[in-house]
Amino acid sequence: MAKMLYEGKAKKVFETENPNEVIIYYKDDATAMNGLKKGTIADKGIMNNTITSFFFDLLAKHGIPHHQIKKLNDREALCKKVSIIPMEVVTRNIAAGSLAKKMGVEEGYVMKRPIVEFYYKNDDLGDPMINADYAEAFGLATDAQVAEIKACALKINEILKAFLAERKVRLIDFKMEFGVDADGKVILADEITPDTSRLWDWDTNEKLDKDRFRRDMGSVEEAYQEIIKRLTGK
Repeated sequence: MAKMLYEGKAKKVFETENPNEVIIYYKDDATAMNGLKKGTIADKGIMNNTITSFFFDLLAKHGIPHHQIKKLNDREALCKKVSIIPMEVVTRNIAAGSLAKKMGVEEGYVMKRPIVEFYYKNDDLGDPMINADYAEAFGLATDAQVAEIKACALKINEILKAFLAERKVRLIDFKMEFGVDADGKVILADEITPDTSRLWDWDTNEKLDKDRFRRDMGSVEEAYQEIIKRLTGK
């Protein structure tokens, strides 16, 4: 049995015979509020593996480098092994959640331009918000890497926003992680799913993401399934 290298809230990472490749296994566990709320979403791992593979294939067609090599089965994907840059990169188009509360606006406030935020990836500290100066000063990433990540995040945002709009889905905001591969290149890693995004129906603003779990709204599995249907037509 392959050795497990890491287990996070939503995934397990296993080694392979190739030192530069890993297998990522998607779990059904669900957490919110930095792990304070815990639960299970039926078949979430299967759905998130499907959604991430779809988005990564789409982004690759637009020249975005990422860590996924191929989807192996319902719950597993073969990926390049990367050294994760310990920053969560959040891109926002419409104010919701913590941003709406912080700025004193109603959820759904459309901003004049997208914004990119950086958070230090550290659960014990509550993932505090940082800026590019922090990243360089604390050795998290270089100025050049941060600039590259921000430019890539905005490009990914435009690709996904346009694609989802055609499928009657609003991309409200989403979190990404980036890593450095064996060649020293910064590439997109982790996942893009309703776990890490806010996705609203275009006409009704119905939430089709993990906010349904966070806020005890119910129909969580159905929301994830609806996203798959919108993406694939199946």
